[in-house]
Amino acid sequence: MNYRLPPLLSLRAFEASTRHLSFTKAGEELHLTQGAISRQIRLLESFLGQKLFVRLTRKIELTPAGLEYCRSVQEALDIISVATRRAVRDTHRVITLDVLPTLATWWLMPRLAQFTEAHRDIEVRLISSIDPVNLHSEEADVAIRVGKIPGQRHDRKAPRIDLDMTEHWKGVYVEQLFQDVLVPVVSPQLVESIGPINSPEDLLQYRLINTASRRHAWSDWLAIYGLRVPVDSNPLDFGHFFMTLQAARDAKGIAIVPQVLLANYEGRDELVMPLPADMPSAGAYYLLMRESAQEDKAIRLLCDWLIREASRLPTIESQTTLVKADVPA
Repeated sequence: MNYRLPPLLSLRAFEASTRHLSFTKAGEELHLTQGAISRQIRLLESFLGQKLFVRLTRKIELTPAGLEYCRSVQEALDIISVATRRAVRDTHRVITLDVLPTLATWWLMPRLAQFTEAHRDIEVRLISSIDPVNLHSEEADVAIRVGKIPGQRHDRKAPRIDLDMTEHWKGVYVEQLFQDVLVPVVSPQLVESIGPINSPEDLLQYRLINTASRRHAWSDWLAIYGLRVPVDSNPLDFGHFFMTLQAARDAKGIAIVPQVLLANYEGRDELVMPLPADMPSAGAYYLLMRESAQEDKAIRLLCDWLIREASRLPTIESQTTLVKADVPA
């Protein structure tokens, strides 16, 4: 059959531009200049004989014809992507998994060998970032992020999560891995030095440790108990949770972290959780992938394994024993 088709690069440039509504951002995604994207769009418009975008002063908008065409193009590219994966499913597969840095280090990496040993034909390429993932760029097949799903309701008093999980929700499939439960953690040596922690008020005698990605965690957590961060508290600030945890281990202060990051501390007495872990945040940890990726056997195997591993985490009711040690009374 003689297919009359425009160049694939023009279609990819168009599809990326429809998501970003920006030739510049589409170019960044495809590693092309803004001018190159613009030329591909003009080429496609010439091929079709109609305008796909309205060029405004500071932005672009889809024309009615462009909107209708983009739906078909996105669907067609998804079909091609799935068919390509199916064609190579019996060969060595590489799945790129994009995970938050500390979660990758403290929860995933100690477990990942179990999966790769069981599935030697699947290689998991692990990358890490806290940025919103762009699953349409094909830099990642699956991502783990923490945040909120649009439209999902949470307790207004729950600690906030200011992170965006993905640049674009359209065409993204989501499965929850585990709740995000914030817990205060502290070195037993620091407790011996400063004093016991029997109530949230007792935390205020310690220096607080903050993490940049969850800058409201302490203030939101304390507000639930009617408390505020003291104006003169002089908190320590770190860019990532692995830095925050190290500072807590080094007795620099008391940190507030997601409970899942403490899984590898069980029985080590390096950190204690002096108060019950009963404070879910306004969000959760989620698996994200393209909707079309659900049909990929290798990706489904990895996601099912991740969900099983997540199910082994303690429930909220039992979390108080996770890293609990004897704290002086």
